[in-house]
Amino acid sequence: MKFDWTAWLPLLRWWPRVNRTTSRADLIAGLTGGLILVPQGVAFATIAGMPPEYGLYAAMLPAVVAALWGSSWHLVSGPTTAISIVVFATMSPLAEAGSAAYVQLVLSLTFLVGVFQLLLGVLRFGSLVNFVSHTVVVGFTAGAAVLIAASQVKNFFGIAIPRGASVAQVLQSVVEQAGHINGFITAVALVTVVSCVAAKRWWPKVPHMIVGMVSGSVLAFGLNAQWSEALTEITSIGALQIGLPPLSMPDLSASTLQQLAPIAFAVALLALTEAVSIARAMALKSGQRIDGNQEFIGQGLSNLAGSFFSGYASSGSFNRSGLNLAAGAKTPLAAVYSAGFLLLIMLFLAPLAKYLPVAAMAGILFVVAWGLIDFHAIGEVVRTSRSEAAILFATLIATLSIPLEFAIYIGVGLSLLMYLKRTSQPSLDDVKPVPGQMPPAFSDSTGLADCPQLKIVRINGSIFFGAANHLQEALQGIDETEPHHTHVLLVASGINFVDLTGAHMLAQEAQRRRALGGALYLFNVKEEPMDMLRRSGAYATIGADNFFAMGDDVMVIVKRRLNQDTCAQCTARVFTPCKTAP
Repeated sequence: MKFDWTAWLPLLRWWPRVNRTTSRADLIAGLTGGLILVPQGVAFATIAGMPPEYGLYAAMLPAVVAALWGSSWHLVSGPTTAISIVVFATMSPLAEAGSAAYVQLVLSLTFLVGVFQLLLGVLRFGSLVNFVSHTVVVGFTAGAAVLIAASQVKNFFGIAIPRGASVAQVLQSVVEQAGHINGFITAVALVTVVSCVAAKRWWPKVPHMIVGMVSGSVLAFGLNAQWSEALTEITSIGALQIGLPPLSMPDLSASTLQQLAPIAFAVALLALTEAVSIARAMALKSGQRIDGNQEFIGQGLSNLAGSFFSGYASSGSFNRSGLNLAAGAKTPLAAVYSAGFLLLIMLFLAPLAKYLPVAAMAGILFVVAWGLIDFHAIGEVVRTSRSEAAILFATLIATLSIPLEFAIYIGVGLSLLMYLKRTSQPSLDDVKPVPGQMPPAFSDSTGLADCPQLKIVRINGSIFFGAANHLQEALQGIDETEPHHTHVLLVASGINFVDLTGAHMLAQEAQRRRALGGALYLFNVKEEPMDMLRRSGAYATIGADNFFAMGDDVMVIVKRRLNQDTCAQCTARVFTPCKTAP
């Protein structure tokens, strides 16, 4: 048997596509991505409470590993806003943000995130991310945006706010200290925001974050030169370290891993949802097929590598992936080149970070936070579904009021509950045969009257343990309100799945109707449900002659089994065979 190397080295699947043309396109896309990574990496590290250079480290080796071991041609991994805010919100109560203890905890978290992601990929749980709905992600991201803005209010206005303050406490502090707002700091932050927004609006091809940083830095330099830093209190983030990502060692003690495991699983799930969703979005535009399990493996190896090379938890970035595709990237080598260009840029630009004001970074993060709130998606959810809107706002409120890892679980839990509620109550539609159709077709809009003896209903949903009781009550309700309808024909084309409980329910209903002098008939049962009915014995209980396939003239056959005396006196003449009867 031939060994499949592509299972271990996915790059072998796309490597034959690499040539001079694709390499040139990937180099251009990589350079574009490397430029945008500088302000984003510093901003994301600041959100995460990490030293600024760690955001750039997280965009180097982890991005390369994710590109080479993932399945997407255009997904670019690295630090992201959502993951950064989760890291800060969950780790800051455990240690002082930016301290050595905090950094080591974050590295340990990153290691565990990688382990969980890798295990989920190896165990083929690629479909797990489907349980984190788009609505949950929109609500969580909007809440995270508010938290990002709240965390930077002190740096935006130059006021004192206690570490870990809630959104309500931050607002209260702003009101109470309104008279102590530092005008110099606020001016730098506002100029940064306005420059960012203006560049994005009128010069979309220019990296707007870099424009904002430069504008804020120039103003800060001028203010400090005019009035001195002691008066303006405008401070900088300090110079970045230069060079390759240094080796790091997460704390792998049993107590630390046990403490961080619940948080790490939530972060892993969120990161995978983010990465796979973005990969699928890019694939729709490029025509590529995405392997969810391979993406899990790629993301897991990426975070494992990051934990030992000074990177913190990373995922796929929508902005950078979209930019990568738009810039003409052809293969994952573009992400590799992007990491290489980022390293070169760091070597030359890292010393300039000492001129980057903290207030300018606060302005950048305000812009990032605003961009995270998807007003269009929120409006669409509110307009189209009350239940989805409830999930969205519950997730948003949970994000602002409880630990973020639990906010994610609440959103996922509510989505599952809503899904279970819908699937456990499949509709039972009153239908009639469409006149003149062969093979038979059934509709709820024929306008035909009810047959005095036969009720025809269509089940829209699977019959499983959660839905069996609801359907049994609905079927029993037919003869309770219309006792003459002892015969029931189930149109089963909408039933995709029947479990053992559902099979037993159908068998019991058939026996009950037989005792009433009627019968239960099933039309157009799919192969999988039919297989369960046979294996469970329900098929024999219902009776082989009560099952009808698509080509059977079901109405002619069933009519013969009705009480002919009643048929003779019937004036409704609902079915085609009735009209031709004497």
